[in-house]
Amino acid sequence: MAKALLGYVGGSDPRVLAEMRRLQQRVQDLESEIIRIQAENDALSAAARHDSVLEGIDVPTAEPALT
Repeated sequence: MAKALLGYVGGSDPRVLAEMRRLQQRVQDLESEIIRIQAENDALSAAARHDSVLEGIDVPTAEPALT
């Protein structure tokens, strides 16, 4: 029954296997890219928190912008 559903009786089609390998490689490439981008984003977020312009403002003595 499974062979009938897949549409063949013999061995695996080399084109299907090649496409499967290509897609698996693409998934691995995309996963690597996600990890790289997440690490870069984490580094940028940490740098933004460290160099925040708002850190230099003394909140208790700051004056309101509009009165």
